[in-house]
Amino acid sequence: MRYSYGKRAATLAVLGALVATFATTSSAGAGPSAAERARAEHNRIVSFWTPARVAKAVPRDFVYDPTSRTFKPAAAATSSTTTGTSWLGGGEALDATGKVLFAMGTSYYVCSASVADDTVSGRSIILTAAHCAYDEAKKAFATNWIFVPRYDAAPARLTASGSFCASTALGCWTASSLVVHQGYADAGGFTTQATTHDFAFAVVGAGGKSGTAQLDATVGGHPINFNSVANGADAYLFGYPSSGKYKGNDLVYCRGPLSTDPYNAGLTYRVGCNMTGGSSGGPWLTPFSSGSGTLMSVNSYVYSGVTAMHGPKLNAKTQALFTAATTATTNTIVG
Repeated sequence: MRYSYGKRAATLAVLGALVATFATTSSAGAGPSAAERARAEHNRIVSFWTPARVAKAVPRDFVYDPTSRTFKPAAAATSSTTTGTSWLGGGEALDATGKVLFAMGTSYYVCSASVADDTVSGRSIILTAAHCAYDEAKKAFATNWIFVPRYDAAPARLTASGSFCASTALGCWTASSLVVHQGYADAGGFTTQATTHDFAFAVVGAGGKSGTAQLDATVGGHPINFNSVANGADAYLFGYPSSGKYKGNDLVYCRGPLSTDPYNAGLTYRVGCNMTGGSSGGPWLTPFSSGSGTLMSVNSYVYSGVTAMHGPKLNAKTQALFTAATTATTNTIVG
């Protein structure tokens, strides 16, 4: 009996050692954690945006051409006048509004965006235009999407070498998820349907120069109003226009009474403004005071020869996107 017990004990000891060895081997051979994968992807996107690629990025904005009766890239239109003015007031208007860079296919683009308030830990949510996140014609999400807050506090110098993000004031945050509405994804082009759904959210994790900073904890954010705003409201529009007289390194704003687009059956907003390409996705804020306000639209499109910016009405569909963004882990289309 003692021999049998000893043999059994020895057998169990061997099995225990094998189990321990297997557990150690399995742990050592396991893949990277979710946090490690997110950090690696962030670093990859930051490295992607070399000064050479940033220099090639062009606005992805749209202007209505009355001759063809279609929206065309804003670069096709020129203007010698503007109601845009450099923003010198500081506050969250400066801190939480940023420059956006992204790729679509082999082309590189610039837009604008702003940080929205949220109650979710471990992520921050950014509001921008849908056409700055999704290619409505080719039905594909943007790639290598980055957000650079407080850009004009220290605009990156585009030298042949060095890190673009490291030379900005706060660094860059990279999107882990982009969220758009089915109404935009199905538009097939920048149509009336697209203009009424031209809002999107980008989800970002830790970033900045340290790679560990949370965006909203660093720059703050704006609350969002998902209801229509009445005509006549005093609205402030912000963005980083980068064509015409603008060079993309200055936060510009327009201010004026809110109205609706008479050529779009009043389905979208209008404010007197002539910011140029690169301002798309920048925030509309009302009420606004002391550098902070409530998000209620984004820069979307202009008409040739009309000194006004237009933006979508945020609504229940926008709120559904925001809700999806609080948990999204991949690019998402919300129907």
